[in-house]
Amino acid sequence: MGDTLRALGSVLMTADTVGGVFSYAIELARALAEHGVRTSLATMGGPLSPAQREATASVSGLALFESSYRLEWMDDPWDDVARAGEWLLELEERVRPDVVHLNGYAHGALGFRAPKLVVAHSCVLSWWSAVLGGEAPARYDRYRREVARGLAAASAVVAPTRAMLDALLRHHGALSSARFSRTRAVVIPNAADPDRFAPRPKEDFILAVGRLWDQAKNVAALGEVAPRLPWPIRVAGSDVHPGGGARPIPSLEHLGVLSPAGVADALARAAIYAHPARYEPFGLSVLEAALSGCALVLGDIPSLREVWRDAAVYVDPGDAGNTGALRRALEALIDEPDARQEMASRARARALDLSPRRMARSYLHLYGDLRRRAFAARRSVAREAAGAAAAREAAAAAVGGE
Repeated sequence: MGDTLRALGSVLMTADTVGGVFSYAIELARALAEHGVRTSLATMGGPLSPAQREATASVSGLALFESSYRLEWMDDPWDDVARAGEWLLELEERVRPDVVHLNGYAHGALGFRAPKLVVAHSCVLSWWSAVLGGEAPARYDRYRREVARGLAAASAVVAPTRAMLDALLRHHGALSSARFSRTRAVVIPNAADPDRFAPRPKEDFILAVGRLWDQAKNVAALGEVAPRLPWPIRVAGSDVHPGGGARPIPSLEHLGVLSPAGVADALARAAIYAHPARYEPFGLSVLEAALSGCALVLGDIPSLREVWRDAAVYVDPGDAGNTGALRRALEALIDEPDARQEMASRARARALDLSPRRMARSYLHLYGDLRRRAFAARRSVAREAAGAAAAREAAAAAVGGE
């Protein structure tokens, strides 16, 4: 019984350094630390930026383990994925966590001793369907297999929205077939610290945050409507494509890649936050904008509707152009200050409900459930082994007595 009574002490968590997953991991680790839980954070995908390194140093009890292994969605990653798996197993042996929390799929298939959960932040197949249409090509067949293996072996699968969980069902068959019948599926929304994002006197500009070249973020649609709006549209994020070369959008005011403090400052001053996304499993930047008192104009997709309900204005991501829904929505909020303030107030109220403490409590409940189930499974195996041994002893005694 000791294992069931001992409080959760530590978590081994993975994170990539090239997207919003890192911010999510730091936010969760900080909230878990308030409950006395230590996080060992294993990073992959590339070296940490100075701001990321500063963020890890700010979390009490966090132990950082760095690597630059390529991620499963990158080009030709599988040798690196395998090496990263060996590294993670060695880390588990070293830190002996109570739970392994994987923010990726493939390593869910590894034979960790501790119970493991996989968090579905995004997926190449669902991205392809939403952004480009149709099925991802055959070059992603191995990705399909590796994701399915990782999901099948996980004790639990978490997604930040029901829409993302449904995407796993559609594209990977996860949690629906017999092999997934013992896997628990849970929706736990992401969170952001309200102390880092606060409204200030608003200025007459629209803000977007995201990679300019990312078709999922659909920043190009803002470039189409910007010349016809009375307010400028400013965008924070990289315009350098991974394949090389800058791809700026001349009609937008480029702020470049900002530090977290710089993003928070821009959000605090922006009156409207525009995110006409075609694909967004949760949208952490939208949450930060809402905490900062921005009125929200969002792509009309299931995940964003699920999170923001009546606290945003929704537009068809494909209806940009000079007279399209995006331009009309932005013009209406520019022209009607009272409506803009009402929408900003709704968004902030909704955002405050998505707190780090609430997220941490949900994960702690899940961690505890996984540990109880793992303990029960070990006891069941031990009982079966003891029963088999007793049966062999009884059989041997019977033979000896003849």
